Amino acid sequence: MKRIQLLTLALFALAYGLVTSGCGNQGSVTIKLTDAPGDFKAAVVTISEVYLQGEGGRVVLSDEATTTNLLTLANDTKDIVKDAVVPEGKYSELRFVISGAYIEVEQEDGSSRFYATSNDYAGLPEGATVSGILQTPSFSSSGVKVKFDGDVEVAGEQKVILVDFDVSQSFGKDRGQGDKWVMKPVIKGAEIIFSGSVNVTLAKGEGVTLPTVDGTALTLGSFRATLKSTEPVADGAAEPAAEELALTDANGDGVFEASFKFLVPGNYEVSFVGPEGVSFTTNPGVPAPVTIGSGTDQTQAFTLTSASITVR
Repeated sequence: MKRIQLLTLALFALAYGLVTSGCGNQGSVTIKLTDAPGDFKAAVVTISEVYLQGEGGRVVLSDEATTTNLLTLANDTKDIVKDAVVPEGKYSELRFVISGAYIEVEQEDGSSRFYATSNDYAGLPEGATVSGILQTPSFSSSGVKVKFDGDVEVAGEQKVILVDFDVSQSFGKDRGQGDKWVMKPVIKGAEIIFSGSVNVTLAKGEGVTLPTVDGTALTLGSFRATLKSTEPVADGAAEPAAEELALTDANGDGVFEASFKFLVPGNYEVSFVGPEGVSFTTNPGVPAPVTIGSGTDQTQAFTLTSASITVR
C-alpha cells in the first residue's frame, strides 16, 4: 500500500505522517512518496512529470525526472516535487507520468529476472539483462491518474499542503502475450488539501481622527496586521509566534490591506499592532477568530472606531 504526501516542509515539522505548526507566507512544497513492501525484489519507476488536471488544463507541479524503488520506500521517503504553486480553479485529478520502469522477480532457484519498459531503461542496475517487457499503458503520456472524491476548488493562488491516498500497486502477467508483465496500479481514497489565505482590511470609521505623534500625523498605514495560529500544540512545544504584515493602500481608496498567504487550514486569530503610545479600538474587536479552509481565499474587514494618545 502506497501513501503519497505533499508536505510544506518550510512551515511544518513532520509528525505522525502529517504536519504541525503556525502560519507564514513563505515556504516550499514537497511531494514525499512512500510505499509498503510487495512480492517483488524491486519495482523501480522513473516519474518524469507530476501535474494536476483541472478545468483550465494541466498545471505542472514538477517536470524533473525522479527514479525510485517503490519497495524500499516503506522505511524511506523520496522527494519528487518542490516549490509548486497552484493557481485558482477546479481540479479533478493528480497525475504521475512514468517514463520508464522495471521489476525484479525472484525465481524458484533464487535467481532474478528483470522486466523493463525497454532494454536500455536507464534505471536498470548495472549488468542487468532484460528477460521481458514491462508494459505501462499510457503512463508515459497521460500518466497514472489519481482521482479525487469530487472536484477540489482553489480560490486565489495557493500551495499544495497534503495529498494522502492509498494505492494497491499491482504487477501481473499479460495473458496471451508470452513473457510480458503489465503495471496496473489501482488508486483509491484520494484526498487533497491546499493552503488557504486571508486578506485583512482596515478602514477608518466615520468621524474618527488619527492623532499626531512627535509631529507626524498617523495614517492607517501606521498600523500592522497580525495573524496567529490557535491550534493546540504538542506538550513542551513553543507557542507559534504571530506573523505581522504592513497595511498598505495600493489603489488609494482609503482601505488598507494585508494578505496572509499559503496558510495551513485551521483556526487563527487576527489582530492589529498600533504605533507606540497609541491606544485604539476596532469593529469587530480584536483579536478576532478566523477559520482558514482548504483552497479558500477570504477577507476579514475591520473598521477603526477610535485612536488616541495613551495617557501616561
